[in-house]
Amino acid sequence: MPANSDLYRILSQHFLDLPHSRAIGLRYEGIRARRPVLSFDWQPHLVGRHDTQTIHGGTITTLVDMVSACAVTAQLPSAEILSTLDMRIDYMHPATPGRRIYGRAECYRLAGQVAFVRSSCYQEDSSDPFALGMATFMRTPLTPEQQAKLQEMLQA
Repeated sequence: MPANSDLYRILSQHFLDLPHSRAIGLRYEGIRARRPVLSFDWQPHLVGRHDTQTIHGGTITTLVDMVSACAVTAQLPSAEILSTLDMRIDYMHPATPGRRIYGRAECYRLAGQVAFVRSSCYQEDSSDPFALGMATFMRTPLTPEQQAKLQEMLQA
């Protein structure tokens, strides 16, 4: 369960509504122990290497960034502005063409103004990831005006 369920619902939906998330068809799969899972269907227009039908790395980067942001949001008791500071993705092997791709992330530390996240990308078996990610996010408190606008959204 997220630290603040209402906030998590609003912000995770915001991440899915971003144009690049919509462009790849990013979908929310759920959250368990504050570890969200997002996914998208393998699609021909997302292929980066046509000879091998390998998904473009930028698509995987989008998945890792969005699921990582959701993982940070799951830890927050109140709203903050999040900015990706750094992200690293290690690829173990290519994703299998034609199969759905999942990303799971865990925010393992909130320290001052920085959040630390690890993630994995997999297909059928979460214990066999094809890519592992690490990310750090800058955390910035909301201004009073931003807090008031968020409260309006939460009450709607």
